[in-house]
Amino acid sequence: MAAERSHVSLFATTRWTLVGDAGAEDPARARDGLAELFRIYWPPLYRYVRRLGHGEHDAEDLVQGFFAHLWEGQSLRHADVDRGRFRAFLLGSLKHYLANEWRHAHRQKRGGFATRISIDRRDAETGLALDPADPRSPDALYDLEWAMALLDKVLADLEAEEEDFARWKQFLGMGSSRIAYAEIAENFGMTEGAARVAVHRLRKRYRHRLREEISRTLVSGDLVDEEMQALFAALSGQ
Repeated sequence: MAAERSHVSLFATTRWTLVGDAGAEDPARARDGLAELFRIYWPPLYRYVRRLGHGEHDAEDLVQGFFAHLWEGQSLRHADVDRGRFRAFLLGSLKHYLANEWRHAHRQKRGGFATRISIDRRDAETGLALDPADPRSPDALYDLEWAMALLDKVLADLEAEEEDFARWKQFLGMGSSRIAYAEIAENFGMTEGAARVAVHRLRKRYRHRLREEISRTLVSGDLVDEEMQALFAALSGQ
């Protein structure tokens, strides 16, 4: 249990900009923090590579090789933090890797940093079969799937933290005017006032965790609102 709390504490204070300080600070801490971010957000990269025409096994090898290349080549330590967004940095770096280095690297034996990431290719394949009908570019779809991965992470965190999350989850996406609090109160055996408080509390927790998760992928907290707008625009197809 103590180890689990330590891990949560590590990630709670880890931003991708830690990489820039990896040499001067604690390389192991920066490495673990980035491994956690990669673990959460690798599916959008995998699907991006698949949409470029690579087969399943090649795409998996490319993404694994890309992660190893980033760390082992120390290019993360020279990242342009002015770009601000881990989302944009990863995609730009992947494009560079695919264009210039993958022919020499993607067949290499997996090891080093890549072994820290658990990849489920079958899960990442979900939804790809529907792509031919989607007119958006691979870059736009990457932003969409990044947003979905982020929301999945937030919901998973809430589910782990909130005892009755399964009961209240359905109300997160509803407009307030559509929520029948009297009916909820009757079904759940509580007062209408208690139902309102429960929904409001979960929504507040959801917004807080969403902002917190987004901030971990940004250089500056000043970019959170702008990034939220961009990601919700991606979710709505704008």
